[in-house]
Amino acid sequence: MTKEIKIALLMAASLFMEIMDGTIVTTALPSMAKYFRTGSATVALLVSIYLITVAIFIPLSGWLADRFGKKRMWLLAVGLFTLSSLGSALAPTFAILLGMRVIQGMSGAMMTPTARLIVLEKTVPSQLLRMTSYLVWPALIAPAIAPLIGGLIVTWWNWRWIFLINLPMGIIIILIGILLIDQDKQSAEHRQFDVIGFVEIAIASGLILAGAELATHGRSEWLLATLMVVIGAGMLVFSYFHLRKVENPLFSVSSLRIESFRFTQTGDSVLWLSVGAMPYLMTVYLQTIFQWSPVKASGFVIFIFLGNIGIKPFTTVIIKTLKYRGALFSAFLMVMVSSFCLALITISTWPWIIALLAFISGVGRSLALTAYNGLTFADVPLAERNSANTLTAVIMTLAQGLGVSLITVIVSVLSQTMTLGHAYQFGFVFLGLLMLWPMFELTTVSRNIGESTI
Repeated sequence: MTKEIKIALLMAASLFMEIMDGTIVTTALPSMAKYFRTGSATVALLVSIYLITVAIFIPLSGWLADRFGKKRMWLLAVGLFTLSSLGSALAPTFAILLGMRVIQGMSGAMMTPTARLIVLEKTVPSQLLRMTSYLVWPALIAPAIAPLIGGLIVTWWNWRWIFLINLPMGIIIILIGILLIDQDKQSAEHRQFDVIGFVEIAIASGLILAGAELATHGRSEWLLATLMVVIGAGMLVFSYFHLRKVENPLFSVSSLRIESFRFTQTGDSVLWLSVGAMPYLMTVYLQTIFQWSPVKASGFVIFIFLGNIGIKPFTTVIIKTLKYRGALFSAFLMVMVSSFCLALITISTWPWIIALLAFISGVGRSLALTAYNGLTFADVPLAERNSANTLTAVIMTLAQGLGVSLITVIVSVLSQTMTLGHAYQFGFVFLGLLMLWPMFELTTVSRNIGESTI
């Protein structure tokens, strides 16, 4: 195993810890509400405040990595994340716990893009597909296994352990990182900090995710939520033109001129909506409609994870054989068909069929995300990868954060005119239909797109 692969696996481990923490908290919310004697809406702030904080501070990551060094910022981020996890576990009041979650969000915002940049900064195009494949698995595994692990922890121990499990992981990751990662070369010149660009993107991201979260609280909040999302989207457009024109932007958007990079930003965003929503929708559907226990429902969702892992050793071979267009189309088709079929399952459906559909869904997602990751930086020059990585992180964070909120609102809207069971079924149909957009996009790109990486 080369040093580069060891570093990629180490970065993947830090991403796994961050993504796991962002999703596992959901399973412990009822226990936390009971412990702190607060309502479910209040305790749900622990999830939304984390996602919003990550979205707000992620644009800073590229500038901080340039200014203080990638290794230093990554180690600081992992250290803060680990310490704030301990603080969350020991929090005596809900207010302190909420404050710890804000710190976790800030450190997670620094950790994720910097980890990717450490792997990508010197990787030549011919090795991109291989190296980025190591960075895909945390995003696929963590959301799938988090409900099961969280359910077991809450059942057998208590909610504090969902934070304490980060301590040994964080400490080990830091120690290995100190020894394994080379020191950054200090640059004599430092970019001026783009305050206006940061404020614009922070407000836009915060409004979009806060509005999406507010929309899940019921029809009475939909008007305000829609207004927040629309204003946030408008701010994003405004910030895009600012980043194009300002002399020293927070990060450059010039990589959007490159076909392969531009293509991945749109299609990958749609895919992330589905990736974030499917484990959640399936878990809630099996518990609410089938009346299964949280552990039993999570046991079937775990087959999404098994599909992710099962196809992983073959993704590179598949992409090299079918090329990017063929591999992506096959992946989208698997995601679409499995989503449509999940809409048809009933309480009398054989369990192995449900498990198989979840497995196929996982295979499709793993193949698609691996292809997108290999394609994203295929034609981006090394000098532009920091900015391109930051832009990708901003878009990906927003898409991930919107996934659960979007499907929750859709099910809520549909339940106004049909039974809750049918509303959930159409939710699966919606996630399948989302794949039509990236499928259409495939017809508009070059046949040899990403050829330099394979």
